[in-house]
Amino acid sequence: MGVLHAALVGNPNCGKTSLFNQLTGSRQKVANYAGVTVERKEGRFTTPQGRLVRLLDLPGAYSLSATSPDEDVTRDVCMGRHPTEPRPELIICVVSATNLRLHLRFLLELRQLGQPMIVVLNMMDEAAQIGLKIDIDGLRENLGVPVVPAIGVRRDGTANLLRALDNPLPPPPIPLPANTDLHAEVRQILAVYTNEATLKGEARADRLDRWFLHPVWGPAILLAVLFVMFQTVFAWAQPLMDGLQSGIGLFGQLILKPLPDGILHSLLADGIIAGAGTVIVFLPQILILFLWILALEESGYLPRAAFLLDRLMATAGLSGRSFIPLLSSFACAIPGIMAARTIQNPRDRLVTILIAPLMTCSARLPVYTLLIGAFVPHRRVLGILGLQGLVLFGLYGVAIISGVIAARIMTRGVKSDEHPLLLELPPYRRPNLRSLGLGLWQRAVMFLSRVGTIIVSLNVLLWALSSYPLPPPGATGAPIDYSFAGHIGHWMLPIFAPIGFNWQICVSLIPGLAAREVAVSALATVYALGATEENAADKLTPLLSAQWSLATAFALLAWYVYAPQCISTLAVMRRETRSLKIVLGAAAYLFGLAYAASFITYHLTLALGGG
Repeated sequence: MGVLHAALVGNPNCGKTSLFNQLTGSRQKVANYAGVTVERKEGRFTTPQGRLVRLLDLPGAYSLSATSPDEDVTRDVCMGRHPTEPRPELIICVVSATNLRLHLRFLLELRQLGQPMIVVLNMMDEAAQIGLKIDIDGLRENLGVPVVPAIGVRRDGTANLLRALDNPLPPPPIPLPANTDLHAEVRQILAVYTNEATLKGEARADRLDRWFLHPVWGPAILLAVLFVMFQTVFAWAQPLMDGLQSGIGLFGQLILKPLPDGILHSLLADGIIAGAGTVIVFLPQILILFLWILALEESGYLPRAAFLLDRLMATAGLSGRSFIPLLSSFACAIPGIMAARTIQNPRDRLVTILIAPLMTCSARLPVYTLLIGAFVPHRRVLGILGLQGLVLFGLYGVAIISGVIAARIMTRGVKSDEHPLLLELPPYRRPNLRSLGLGLWQRAVMFLSRVGTIIVSLNVLLWALSSYPLPPPGATGAPIDYSFAGHIGHWMLPIFAPIGFNWQICVSLIPGLAAREVAVSALATVYALGATEENAADKLTPLLSAQWSLATAFALLAWYVYAPQCISTLAVMRRETRSLKIVLGAAAYLFGLAYAASFITYHLTLALGGG
């Protein structure tokens, strides 16, 4: 029995990726298809009878009449036209049991290809909850292909599919006549093989949507959800951050106590522990932010937010399709830029890519938290609202408004021919705790891997630049003043002094180019080496509040709202647009915005007495 080459195909929101993860686990390879930027996911697994299956997870598609690069790939692979991907021996078509009216249309298109196929009725648990009954045997006979029920979010939910894969390949289904009305065929199938028409009463989703999609209450609820989210980022995380801070301090004492003063002691204390430890402390806040995003996504609320903000996107000269890529950019601009592939209009796609870096990614959160914690008092407004959470909410709001204005300027005078927003609204679901835990674990591992690789490596390099050359005999200043880093910071100072930055901030901006959060650990390293007291890195917040003016802190916050300080983002932008000119233009306009915003903020704060 050889390797079976199968492809997993289905509409977006059918649970296809959950099935793929359940089947393949960690045995996955992710790359890009040659010549395009569409992601290629392949995994391998073995069935209970020992059959080896190579499974390709194709991008979600609504039709074989492709309207995006993702759908182009799905169509070409299924039809055997792709230049680098062979035609699959078996198509596994995943449909949502709760939305057969939409998903069966694509299934019938795939049936017309005459390829061996298995249909997976996913989300059968949700169908049972709403009282939907499906005649699986009758559906199997009508379609002429095996039909198996599944629950993709459960560990044993793929058992029926695995048993079907152990059987010989099914014969290709007989295509429908060429002039068949597929929509009429779907209606007939639903009438005969489901009880959809007899389901009575208003669905829970309809009742909730009366509020969540209301033209007045909907935006108010969305604003309240976002507001509470940013309040909890500070309120819930603080005890965990304090515990982490204490643990890192004890770990540092345990490691450093046996070591005599010298190069190794300085490297560990000022380069590694001061740098990495300062960033790790912010892990609880990042995970709480992702917990909200994952929970809202799993609950089915985020697509509703896209509909609510469709009108706002129109004021920016864009269609609602730009919302999902921009929403993804709040986690990281890289997947946000990649998600812009689904936008058909080239102008709208380019503008979305250009404003995606303005959305406040999670890498900015450590910088925001450090400066807000140092300069914004921890007090209540109106007795219930945290002032620090209000400031964080305001920074996100400024970024969003800036993105809307920038998009409006870029699209001014040019009419878009992008199709109106058509987005499938999934049913409301209770977030799955296992999925939430897995998502948070993956993000924690990604964050800590960055700490262990990029951040530590850059901080060791910064430590070396900050420690050498050694000060001359009889020098009275701090050793860092005579180092390479000190010289670099002072060379940069004439450029950044007008916006209130000191030379230490200038130094931290350089490693921050690799990842924004590195700036926090870079400041810890610079101040640990430049300070005369012990454990300076552990006291970074009071050090900054004592040595910086309020105007400088606010100017740095304004800088990070706009600054293009992420080389990875620019690299992905280059890959997606295939234009170095566009990338350089994006970097220039973002740098200009950051400098202008910092200049205005710094001098306005000084004028208001924040010196």
